[in-house]
Formats: sequence, C-alpha cells, structure tokens
Amino acid sequence: MSRFFTTGSDSESESSASGDELTPKPAGGNYSKPLLLSEDEEDTKRVVRSAKDKRSEELCSIIRALRNAMKIKDVSRCLEDFELLSRAFNKAKGVLEREGPPRFYIRILADLEDYLAELWEDKEGKRRMNKNNARALSSLRQKLRKHNREYEAQIAAYRQNPELSDEDEEKRSQDSEGSSPSPSSSGDEDDAGTFLKKRDEGRSRFLKGSASPSPSSGSGGGWGSSGSGSGSEEEDEGGEGKGTNLQLASRFLKRDEERRGGAERRRAERRRKRAPRSRREEEEDENEGGEWEKVKGGAPLVKEKPKMFAKGTEITPAVVLKKLNEILQARGKKGTDRAAQIELLQLLVAVANENGLGAALEIKIKFSIIASLYDYNPNLATYMKPELWQRCLSCIEELLDELFQHPEIFIGENILEESENLSNPDQPYRVRGCILTLVERMDEEFTKIMQNTDPHSQEYVEQLKDEARVCSIISRLQQYLQEQGSPEELCRVYLRRILHTYYKFDYGMAADGSEDSASLMDRLCKFIYAKDRTDRIRTCSILCHIYHHALHSRWYPARDLMLMSHLQDNIQHADPPVQILYNRTMVQLGICAFRQGLIKDAHNALLDIQSSGRAKELLGQGLLLRSLQERNPEQEKVEKRRQVPFHMHVNLELLECVYLVAAMLLEIPYMAAHEFDARRRMISKQFHHQLRVGERQPLLGPPESMREHVVAASKAMKMGDWRSCHRYVVNEKMNGKVWDLFPEADKVRAMLVRKIQEESLRTYLFTYSSVYDSISMEILSAMFELDLPTVHSIISKMIINEELMASLDQPTQTVQMHRTEPSAQQNLALQLAEKLGTLMENNERVLDHKQGSYGGYFRDQKDGYRKGDGGYLRRGGYRQQERGSNY
Repeated sequence: MSRFFTTGSDSESESSASGDELTPKPAGGNYSKPLLLSEDEEDTKRVVRSAKDKRSEELCSIIRALRNAMKIKDVSRCLEDFELLSRAFNKAKGVLEREGPPRFYIRILADLEDYLAELWEDKEGKRRMNKNNARALSSLRQKLRKHNREYEAQIAAYRQNPELSDEDEEKRSQDSEGSSPSPSSSGDEDDAGTFLKKRDEGRSRFLKGSASPSPSSGSGGGWGSSGSGSGSEEEDEGGEGKGTNLQLASRFLKRDEERRGGAERRRAERRRKRAPRSRREEEEDENEGGEWEKVKGGAPLVKEKPKMFAKGTEITPAVVLKKLNEILQARGKKGTDRAAQIELLQLLVAVANENGLGAALEIKIKFSIIASLYDYNPNLATYMKPELWQRCLSCIEELLDELFQHPEIFIGENILEESENLSNPDQPYRVRGCILTLVERMDEEFTKIMQNTDPHSQEYVEQLKDEARVCSIISRLQQYLQEQGSPEELCRVYLRRILHTYYKFDYGMAADGSEDSASLMDRLCKFIYAKDRTDRIRTCSILCHIYHHALHSRWYPARDLMLMSHLQDNIQHADPPVQILYNRTMVQLGICAFRQGLIKDAHNALLDIQSSGRAKELLGQGLLLRSLQERNPEQEKVEKRRQVPFHMHVNLELLECVYLVAAMLLEIPYMAAHEFDARRRMISKQFHHQLRVGERQPLLGPPESMREHVVAASKAMKMGDWRSCHRYVVNEKMNGKVWDLFPEADKVRAMLVRKIQEESLRTYLFTYSSVYDSISMEILSAMFELDLPTVHSIISKMIINEELMASLDQPTQTVQMHRTEPSAQQNLALQLAEKLGTLMENNERVLDHKQGSYGGYFRDQKDGYRKGDGGYLRRGGYRQQERGSNY
C-alpha cells in the first residue's frame, strides 16, 4: 500500500515524468497526497453510462435469470421473472420507444412462447409436474399470449430471420476494440455480460486517456501502453498520487479487458467453424460457455452395431443360446438399456437365421423379444408407445407364422429349460413358452392404449383401427390352439374372442357368407359352459352372451339366460371388472325391454343403476369428482385401469331418458289412482326428484334439456293431454339426442306413441271417474285415437284389477261408474283422521318417556300399569297374565 499511495521517491519520479510540467506543485516542503475517494466512488465517477445502457442492462439481467429458470423447468420462477421483465420493459419504453422494442426482447418473447408450447404439448411431463408449476404454466401461457399480441409483427419477422442477430454479434465481437455500440442498436444483446464488457471497455478507455504510464514503468504488451500525451482533468484536480493510482488500476483493467476480448474472439472463431445449429442451441452456448449442448432434433448420431461374437467364432446353437442367456440375465436389472437389449435380441435372430440354426431356436428368441417389449415400461399403469406397439404386433404375427409353418414344434409353459430341444432333429422339438399369455398381454396393452388416448381426437380413431389387427391375431391363435391346445387354453382364447364381439351390433350377414355374430357367440359360449372349470370365465361369457342378445333385441333369450344363471344372487362377491360387466349387461337388458314395449321390465332392470346416482362410475365410464376426493392416488390409478374404453361406452343420456320415460309411464297413472292415499309409495325417487326440481322453478319456459322435456310431458299426461305429452317426448331435439340412436328408431317412436295414448287414457279415467256417471267408449276412442277393441281391453283390465269401480254396458258401449269411491271431501277427512291418530300416539309415547319406567314397567297414574291391546306390555323380561291368556 505504501508503494502505491505514499509520497516516496519512486512515485514522485514516476509522476514527474508524465505530469511534472503540467501540474504545478503547491508551496511547502513535504507534499503528501490524501486518499480522497474509495474504489467504488472512483468507479461511480469514472463510468458514465446513458439511460439506454442502464435500462438495457437491467432487462438483460432479468432475461438471463429467466433463461436459467427455463433450463431447469422451474415454471413458477419463469412466471415471476416474466412479470419482472414486463414491468422493467414498461419503465424502459420511454428510453427505447424511438427505435422500437430491442431485438433481444423480441427474441426472449419468441423463445418463451416456444418453450411453453413444448411444455403444454408434453402430456407425460404435465402429468409429472407439481401443482405450483402446473398452475404457473397455465397462468404464464395466458399472460404471454396476451402480452405478445402487441408484438406479433416483430415476433413473426424474428422467426423468419432468426440468424440475423448472430451475424450482428459476430461483427460486434470482431470490431469490439474499435467501437462500443449501444445495446438497443446492436442486433441481439440478450446477455448481461456483453454490457459489463462494454462498461469495462469504456472505463479502461477513460483511464488510458487520463493516465499514461511512463517508460520507466516497464509496461510492455501485457500491461498496455496506449494513451494520449495530454493530462486528464482528474490529474489536474487531484494531483500526482491520484494519477498514479488510476494508472495502476488501468493496467489491471486493461489485462482483464484483453482476456475477455480474447475469449470473445475465440468464441466467434468456433462459431464460424462449426456447422450452424438451431437458434436455441447457440443461445445456450453463448450464455453458459458451451457447458450444455442440446442435440434433440439434430442429426442422429451414427452408432456402431455391437459385435455379437468375436471374429472367427463358429456360430452354433449352443453359442447362440449362451449369448441369449447372457442378454436375458441383464433383464430387469438397474441401469439396463432396454432398447439396446431389444436390438441385441433382434440381431441375434438375424444371426440364427443367416446360419440356419433351426426354427425352434428362432422361436425361442422371438419369445424373448416380445417379453422384452412388454418389459420396456416397468410401470403397469403406463401404456406402450406407438412404435413399440407396432413392433409388438409385428413380432407376434411373425411368431404365429413360424408356429403355423412348423406344427411339429411343441410349445408349452410347463416345459423345463433342461428338457428343451432346440437343435436335435432326432427328437421332437420342444420350446418353453406360452403364446396365449403373450396374446392376452397384447390385448390388455391395447385396452390401456385406448384408455389413455383422448377419445375426441383423430388419434383415437387411428388407434382403434388396430383392433382389426388384434382380432385377427386372436382368431389365428384360436385356429392354432384348436389343433395344439388344451380345453383350458381354448376357453381362455374363446373368452378373448367373445370380449371383442359382444358389444358390436351385427348389421347383417357378411358378404363372403361367413359366420354371423349370433351363431359365433352361441358356439363359443356353449363350449365355455361345457368345458370351463373356473367360475370367472363362465360368468363373463354368460354376461357377454346376455348383452349380445339384448343388443340385438332378443329379449326373451336374454331374460331367460339371466334368470337361469342366478348371477344376481352372488354377483356382489365377484371382482370389480366382472361387476362392471354385470352392470353393463343389466343396462342393455333394460334398454332392450324398453324397445320391446315392456315398460315395467325396463324400469326394474334400470332401477338399481339409475337410483344410485352413480351410473357413470358403476358402468366403468369415468370417476365422479366426489369419489376422487375419497381415494388416494394409488386407488385412483387402480380405478382408472378398470375403465371401459370409449368406443364401448353406453350413452348415459339415452340411458337416463329411457329410465325417466319408463318411470313416467308407470308413475303418472299410479299417482292419479292413489291421489288421496296417504300410504302411497313412490315407484321412482329420481323421477319424483325431477318433478320437484321443475316445480321449484320460478319461471317456466319452453323445455331445453332432456330432463325438462320429460317433466313437461309428465305434466301434460297428468291432465290427460296425450298430444302435448307426445310432442314433448318425440320431437326434433329429442330425436337427435336419443331416439335416432336406436337401431330401429321408427319402431321405437311408434311404440312410444301407443304407450303414451294408453297410459294417458288410464290417467284420464283415474282422474275424472268421480265426475262421470257414464262415459261412451267411442268418445274415449276418438279422444285418444285408439281403436275400440284397445279401449275395451284397457277398461276391462282396470275393472278386473279393481283399479276402476265401474261396469261395461255392452249394448250401448258405455262405462257405468259406481259411486263406491269416497269423494274428495271424504278423502281429505280420512287423511285428517289418520294424521290426528298418529299425532295422538306420538304424544302418548312422549308422555310415557317423560314419566319414566319403574321395575321394567311403564307406570300409569290411574290403573298402576298401562295395558296393551292384547295384554300387558312385555318389558324387562317379565311376563304378566291377563284374563287367563299368557303373553
């Protein structure tokens, strides 16, 4: 410190060489230079920056933090930095508004938009993202979209020519010694280090002009020796000592500047030499000094194929089998490259084929390939990627081809590895493996793929096209097992064939005259009924058979099979997938009964599903929000794996409409017949709930939803207005939502009209029977547009069932009403008497409870003990006797 800041002879000699003539010394002997300014204060006074530089440096520092957050995928931090960047840019608009938004600002907006688009499209990454990042991703996406509307033209121009900023940066790095352009005028200054370098260059340039070293300092190329001969203002004001300090500081700053300039030149040289990469990769190289390199989307690296055997090795079945065991030993171990393992196995098949080692060895290796494809995703909940799925289908088809070409090769999962014969032609070939298990796993993977695909996208349609390929594989396996398999294996493959057939409607015989779906289902199911030894396969086949009958309107075979199977007695003990299948079968059975006009049977079949309010969950077509809150994540994953794919769904709106219309046809006549009955029971609680909801509405407008249409039709039927009821149930909107979805829609609509007419007639007779003394059946026939025999039949049934107190007069074709029913006043009086009796009993019960019990008996104030109707009340285990009768 004394060397730099004291008044020794060295410093005086150095300063006298440069500033002795220009700077006069004050009078006095010893002159000491005080240290007036600290280093920070010197920097503040020395560096002069414009407002544009300050604002640009602030923006660049925020951009650097934002890019770091983007690299580590911290979306919540990205949101905070973007908000800071927006506020900082709004402050800098006054300074930068002449030249418009700088290019580095447009660049970060474009890159951030691409980054968010990648995150948004990555469904798997969004699923693994935590809640804070997921919430921040949605918020940041909306804010950025709103913010970028103002700069759409600039962003589009940048996307068309994104390399312009790199060219400008190269020119700037080459000419950095001669000039220092402002950040806004440069092409793409998005790194705060560039501005810091410019600030240091300006500082060193200022210092070089203010204090040039003397020749005696010995500064060569390493310290720098540039500067003007004239003295600076600071030297004039502060004296010699300060000039020396600034001179020494400039030496250090000069060396630092040259080091940075050299690094910039080397970086520019590397950039010119290497091939042009994507814009984002170059930006990461600039900001991080080449530490990170992103190769996604670039040219694929050429990998050498691994050498299976040493050069000159004789390829024999034993050598290939040993190599196969080596590859399989790494299966399932941590760190094993599954993709490389599959490639090795495929290469091993090619080697075996080239050397003609026999079909048995190739079949064994192909078994291992398919198993490795299934093991590629260790998590059971994940589904196979499209490329793996297609490879899996191709491998299974190739394996089936080999099995059909070589029927002499025996395959079984019970064969021990020691007893395998893969190469000896003198003995029968035996290979350990089970093709049925592989096909069953393939079918399960197809179900998982359909469950995890958006059902409203074109991708779902493309994936569904693979079902024909899956069914073809199952059909070929069925042919193979019919010759080579056991009855148990045949039952399993038949069930797979049934599960892909039972829910499909057969629109007619095939053009080639092949077997139709009804005979196919009948043949497969009867074989399972006779040969199966497990209850589960038989139960599933029975339910699928009933479903297929009901789907094709074969009501009586479906009903008889359901009643004979007695499945409804023990179905609660079955596993959840079988219970879901049972619910789907009952729903289809109810819809079939409705199409046949069997309203009561339809209502009974649909009652349990619809009354629970959880039809969506019970049918395996989705989870309710309230049930999701009651489950942990593991249970939720299990429930999602049980869901039925979308193409097998039952239309829930159609199901609810069928149930409500059936309830309306049953409930409205029953309500009219028991209008004054206090003990009347509800047939359908859900239907009554919809009626109450409609009654609560303060303003009744025209019906819009399906439920509102049914409620409006019920009110019209109550009044006996069957035409209005028919218009509400069958109209253009309801046809599009419900009735057109049936296979024979015209028959269903005709059945509905007839049922509405008949039930409206019954409701009319129940409601207005007390008003008429007699009524002509011809008038009723004209009112409800029914033929006379139908009216006669309906009224006769009502009289026989004692629902209507009347008699028929055949000569006059009239209905004579009998006044045996109580009038409205009498009914009200009866209801009042019943309610008063109930109230009195309740009061007595409360009074007895307040007085208390003694010794197990209720004490009465008058008689000591209160008597019941047939003796004393039995309390406390005692028995009392009255009038010789034991109780």
